[in-house]
This record gives sequence, structure tokens and C-alpha cells, in this order.
Amino acid sequence: MTLTVENLDFAHGRTPVLRSISLPEFEPGAMYAVVGPNGAGKSTLLRCIAGLHRHSGTVRLGDGTVAGQPGSVLYLPQDPPPATTLTVFENVLLAYQQGAGFRVERATVDLVSEVLTRVGLTAVAGRRMAQLSGGQQQLVSLAQAIVRRPSVLLLDEPTSSLDLHNQLKMLELVRQYAREQPAVVLTTIHDLTHAARFAERVVVLRDGGVHVVGTPREVITEDMLRQVYRVNARIHFSDDDTLALAATSAYNTDI
Repeated sequence: MTLTVENLDFAHGRTPVLRSISLPEFEPGAMYAVVGPNGAGKSTLLRCIAGLHRHSGTVRLGDGTVAGQPGSVLYLPQDPPPATTLTVFENVLLAYQQGAGFRVERATVDLVSEVLTRVGLTAVAGRRMAQLSGGQQQLVSLAQAIVRRPSVLLLDEPTSSLDLHNQLKMLELVRQYAREQPAVVLTTIHDLTHAARFAERVVVLRDGGVHVVGTPREVITEDMLRQVYRVNARIHFSDDDTLALAATSAYNTDI
């Protein structure tokens, strides 16, 4: 199912946070990145799409509204799951079993095992959450999301607690999920080189509004970095769309 956002506005009290956000239709089977400086409204946009904030404007999933499609949209915050006495396996199993009652089918156990293998958590499946590193806990959150097979997966900085190896692993897993489900995956991300490598389309936010939307090559430009991030930089895209970015200076001059 496609995801559509039209004329979305959100404010904290009288303070505008998001203004007139309209985005091209997101198609299932692809991963999309939301980038921008701190305070641009990236996380707030995801929470509005997930129905966690009241907002004006329209968010549609297929021909209906996101609010009317429970279970189809899943939002994964930056914070890892809360520490519990449950094991990794039990946490992922409970995520799948929500609304399914207490009886656990053999197929469900096999599915949870398969997902844990996929995200590289088989070796720690019997450990309690409190025994895991922050990065491992973040991978548990991803497993809890994937096992539920949402049509739209919203990820808020999913790599924030991960080292470089696991950042790349996480983003590749998310992209594979988008393609295989197929699902719309929308993720906020700070690292523009990761956005260029994994996202089919990039949404750049600035001061609560949409600055530009397009492919990584169209969007991640030296001019955009000057206007949005207030950074002078040199960029280069290789033939395989790998981005090399070298920031040369930052400045505070109003644009």
C-alpha cells in the first residue's frame, strides 16, 4: 500500500513545528530517508504519520487513512525497549503475539527464530534485555518490528547506538525488509552517506518545512549543504552511487 502525506501541519501549543508538509507518494518496496539538521522536525514528522501526534492535513495509507488502519503502520523510536526480566526471544515473541492471545503456535516460534537469525541475535536469544548492549537492544527493537510485518515501517534514527559495521547491517536489513514484504520504510538519518547508499528517495527538512525531495544525487548537493546545514563541503558520487562528502567549514551566517 502506498503512503501519502498532504498539507500536514503540527504545533506544540502556539509554536509551529511542521508547516504544510506535502510529499510525493511513497511506494511499497523501497526505503526512503528523512534528513535535515537538529530541530528540523524529522522525528515529529514520523510521529505524526504514525498517528502519535494530532495534526492537521492528511496522511493516507492506500485508499484509507493511517488512523483507520491499526497494525499497518509501526513506529520505532530511537530509544531501545525498556529493560525487563524477559529474554530477547520472549520480547520478540510478545511483539508478534499482540492481540493473538496466549496460545503460541509452532509456526510462530519458528518465525521468531528466523527473524532473530536474520538480525544476528540468535546467540543472545536466551539473554535478558538488561544483559545486552545498547546496540543489541536496538537490534531487538528492529526484530520486534519486522516480526509484525507492517505495511509502513517508520524508523527514528535506527543506527544511533550502533558501530559502523552494525549501522550498515541494520540499514541493509531494513532495505531488504522493504523489498521483500513489500513495505514502505521511512527512516530519519543523520549520516548523508548512508542516506545516499540505502534510500531511493531523500526528503530534506529545514525549519519545519520541506526544502527538497528527490533521489540522493538530486538532493545531496553542495548548495543544499550550504543552505540547510550551513556547511561548505565537497561531494562526489561514484558510479555505484556511493557518496564521498568532505566538509571544509561550518558557519553561522543567516541564509
